[in-house]
Amino acid sequence: MTASLLLAAALAGFIYGITPGPGVLAVLGIGADRGRGAATSFLIGHLAGDVLWNALALVAIVGVTEIGSTVFDVLGVLSGGYLFWLGWRAVRVRRGSEGASTAGIRRPLMHGLTFGLTNPKAYPVAVATLTALLSAKAGMLTWGMLPALVLASCLGGFAAYLILVALVGVPGVRRAYRRHEILVTRASGVLFIGFALHALTQSLPGLLGLRRA
Repeated sequence: MTASLLLAAALAGFIYGITPGPGVLAVLGIGADRGRGAATSFLIGHLAGDVLWNALALVAIVGVTEIGSTVFDVLGVLSGGYLFWLGWRAVRVRRGSEGASTAGIRRPLMHGLTFGLTNPKAYPVAVATLTALLSAKAGMLTWGMLPALVLASCLGGFAAYLILVALVGVPGVRRAYRRHEILVTRASGVLFIGFALHALTQSLPGLLGLRRA
């Protein structure tokens, strides 16, 4: 286990947690309506879903790595394509395509738990993000590393949530986010496209027989 491998897993967890999407919008809305405490409760519940999806994603990634590098390269290409598609959609987003009212949420902890466990995009995004950042080190992955990788990714997500909790407590943050929502969403799309290109440049050479031994 190397520090760079753990750092890559932690960075993937951080990006997974901080990238603007339905969860971040929900946190901003809850924080504006009910304060930082309610937003924290929501994120604590949501973290349970992050642990589940990141663990399952890492199981899949380590599993295909054990089968062979070619299978991992195929997963890398598919993940890169998926991230590029998400990024392209975000870059082309228009106002009014996302957002939901949070005024009726009475139990933010349970709402966060349900939200985190039932989000249909959580698993593929976790797989794609982790694959993009771990693809350069695919040959090093083993089952024995799984607990440490899961812990690192969850710590990265926890760090992202600490930042979100700090932000929702700042006056005017939600208003400013709504004002610049399109710009932030498009910037996150550019980020996704960057990780997509990284995954493709790491995986395509292996499929084409161009990777150096």
